[in-house]
Amino acid sequence: MPAASRASVVSSFTIIKGAMIEESYAYLAQWEFGGPKTENLGQFKMGNFVGARTQQWLRDVAFVMSRRFEPEGRDRPLVLLAKAGCDLEVWKPLLLWHITRDEFLLRDFLVGWLFPAFESGAYRIRPEDLRQYLLGIPKRGGVTEHVWSEATLKRVAAGLLKIAADFGLLKGSMAREFASYHLPEESFLYLLHAMRDVEQSPRKVIDSPDWRMFLMRPADVEHELLRLHQYRKVGYEVAGSLVELRLPCASSREYAERMVA
Repeated sequence: MPAASRASVVSSFTIIKGAMIEESYAYLAQWEFGGPKTENLGQFKMGNFVGARTQQWLRDVAFVMSRRFEPEGRDRPLVLLAKAGCDLEVWKPLLLWHITRDEFLLRDFLVGWLFPAFESGAYRIRPEDLRQYLLGIPKRGGVTEHVWSEATLKRVAAGLLKIAADFGLLKGSMAREFASYHLPEESFLYLLHAMRDVEQSPRKVIDSPDWRMFLMRPADVEHELLRLHQYRKVGYEVAGSLVELRLPCASSREYAERMVA
């Protein structure tokens, strides 16, 4: 199946396997540009850079890595940063944004379910709270690879909450609660560039639903922009309905290269 056609496909396997943050970092840090994907995957499995205890787990990790990433294309900035030893706390939000480009359910959950729960003041969240949401996947444009059993629904719900916790959005184990999340400055700047790669309009960048993945409202984005403008790290000016946003670099890739320079 071509990569471009997978954007609406919902994979229970990748959600259940989880965020794999450290595994993703290790996989992309060892990537050799210009080499075939099969060769890079082979080297990754041979080197067992994630310390997998069983061959089955190593194969599962390799499958998720192959499914999630395009290191020679869309995800090249992530590779550059991992190879340069970017701080993991800065890198993690970028990883979340990148994998949600091609994981329909994870992005839909963060933007369309978790953020509204945050806005409504939800206190405790349990996997069973997600059942009706998951049953409505087809109505929101998602396509499951097969019909899910009740057991799969429960595992996917638990998997989504665990991924959100792994990225620092939630805390707790059985009953999750919202964490006090703050997006690191370097991560925020990278995401500004990445969103501008897609949408040139400053207002649309500020209002992008993608900020909801980091529990940020447009007002939160504007507040951070004003702070960065004060320290001359971006240019941000508003005059009525006109918004001007000047960023340090022309693209997210250029900004990533600047981060590792």
